[in-house]
Amino acid sequence: MPHVDIKCFPRELNDDEKTALATDITAVIVHHLQSKESSVSVALNEIQPAEWKAVWDAEIAPQMDTLIKKPGYSM
Repeated sequence: MPHVDIKCFPRELNDDEKTALATDITAVIVHHLQSKESSVSVALNEIQPAEWKAVWDAEIAPQMDTLIKKPGYSM
């Protein structure tokens, strides 16, 4: 722990770019949560735009009061 689960529209990231993203996110988690680098895991899940409302309905809207960064859009 901690585990970071990124959901986004599809991107054309190559393996080096994915590694850099995970490295940067890991560094932020280590810094702010004082976690060990070996304890951090990062997932990248690409969601088609037509399917994003399911993410909104299941994971964003129900947690709006506890999100530490709220989206600048609504559905």
